Amino acid sequence: MPAAAKPAIANQLTLSDATERGRAGAARPAGEKFASALLAWFDIHGRRHLPWQQQITPYRVWISEIMLQQTQVATVIPYYERFMQRFPDVRALAGADDDEVLHLWTGLGYYARARNLLKAARTIVAEHGGEFPETLDAVQALPGIGRSTAGAILAISKSQRHPILDGNVKRVLTRCFGIEGFPGETAVERELWSIADDCTPAERVAHYTQAIMDLGATVCVRSRPACVVCPMHEFCVARREGMQAILPTPKPRKERPERAAYAAILQRADGAVLLERRPPTGIWGGLWTFPQFDTREDASAWMERRTGDSSLATQALPPYSHSFTHFDLTLQPLLVRDAREQPAIADAERYCWYDVKQPAKIGLAKPAVDLIRGLTEQS
Repeated sequence: MPAAAKPAIANQLTLSDATERGRAGAARPAGEKFASALLAWFDIHGRRHLPWQQQITPYRVWISEIMLQQTQVATVIPYYERFMQRFPDVRALAGADDDEVLHLWTGLGYYARARNLLKAARTIVAEHGGEFPETLDAVQALPGIGRSTAGAILAISKSQRHPILDGNVKRVLTRCFGIEGFPGETAVERELWSIADDCTPAERVAHYTQAIMDLGATVCVRSRPACVVCPMHEFCVARREGMQAILPTPKPRKERPERAAYAAILQRADGAVLLERRPPTGIWGGLWTFPQFDTREDASAWMERRTGDSSLATQALPPYSHSFTHFDLTLQPLLVRDAREQPAIADAERYCWYDVKQPAKIGLAKPAVDLIRGLTEQS
């Protein structure tokens, strides 16, 4: 039976020691039993020494929650520590230059997160006197913050009772409660929010919020979950029915479009390369990268205009592939060495010569990072 057609399981749950019967006859834990088992596990196995778990404030939790979206803890830690050292509070971030924020974010990916952090910090200073808002609606109104992230920030930093439903939590709940159907579908997501709310306790909500994220990140992982040591071992529907590999239900597969483009690389004799700032919105918004063109002819024509040289020696470098959420991109880099740009057409706002020996603190798109590294290794 499709998930949208079955009754909401969370409506059947009560905060008691009772359990409900799952679709396949497996016992489902009630909200209180779920929270109790999870907190008991957290008291022994929970993570307590991550950087954002020290000197907890809404600002520190907010930065960590944004960085951790679609990014693993081990990757985030050094970025978080550098970010907090440079921007220890919201006023410091609000007053930052866009390029410096993007520079510190370079390598984390999903750069809209960094741009939204900066917008939100400026909003907090302008509209909230520099104090992080303390209501769910006000936090959700900030750029880049959805319901789950807002709930996590307020639960962890202010002990306010709000359910959360990030990717790790969705995986835990779909498996434990046997929820079929892609979690991104409206009906399934609505059901999961109801279950998440029923399971969220009134007491120790900060610990519970951290615990359910920890469980998804360290035990109920995407592949090969450690069911033997999971606190939900006895009453998890997926474990009982052998459904761990099929829950959560994957997103229906669609043919991923493939796109191709040409990257124009002008390199001076001193090794510096000419970069272009991307528009503020869209792919790599606000970041610096090599100018990109749909055809080789367009790329060659642009390089001729920039240098005033119609007899350029162009070298085709190995193709570079990059995957976005909705499509795959293949870039064909075209390199011109010992290039000289005509001063009359220089545009400092849109273009800059990037000295690889003394790099400026600007935000670089990943293709620029990787291609520059390749050029440096060749020289």
